[in-house]
Amino acid sequence: MEMSSKLLEMAVAEISQLPGIGKRTALRLALHLLKQPPEQTQYLADALKKMRDDVKFCKECHNISDNDVCELCVNPSRDKSVICVVEDIRDVMAIENTGLFKGQYHVLGGKISPIDGVGPSQLTIDSLVEKVRQGNVKELIFALSSTMEGDTTNFYIYKQIKEFEITTSTIARGIAVGDELEFADEVTLGRSIVQRVPFENSFKNN
Repeated sequence: MEMSSKLLEMAVAEISQLPGIGKRTALRLALHLLKQPPEQTQYLADALKKMRDDVKFCKECHNISDNDVCELCVNPSRDKSVICVVEDIRDVMAIENTGLFKGQYHVLGGKISPIDGVGPSQLTIDSLVEKVRQGNVKELIFALSSTMEGDTTNFYIYKQIKEFEITTSTIARGIAVGDELEFADEVTLGRSIVQRVPFENSFKNN
């Protein structure tokens, strides 16, 4: 894509590195920014830089946070004995949008996928097992995507904590097999959380 301005070309090249953004969309966004007042572009640049420099990961659940411990973890109205295990931060947002889950979360930071070079040690599984070992957790809800990697990760964690007296459940299969959690509609996702089933049943019937 030939451009008359190298500066514009550089901006388009950077914007197009974002997920789901092609060269044409990147060009449209760059031209839009050029039409805005200079301060508007500066606000965007400042917000992005501040986010990159100052956002933290919660020491308790590994969710993104402005502080060492996120607002969900410090909220006294949340049930600390029920933990919903999710793949990433987007899944926390998706479940929170349903308004139907009042427990806490544990963000793994991915799922076990040998083909992609992701093993258990690269996820936050150890800290999850430690939470269970401390004895304050009554139920783990596995809410990973219904994919082979998601099921493998669920089963790996289950094996790590099955010796403890704890209930393990998984979201009901209102989420189609192969679907990513973040793309499920709020009604379906909400029902899947509320109508969760014992985890043992999810693999015994396969």
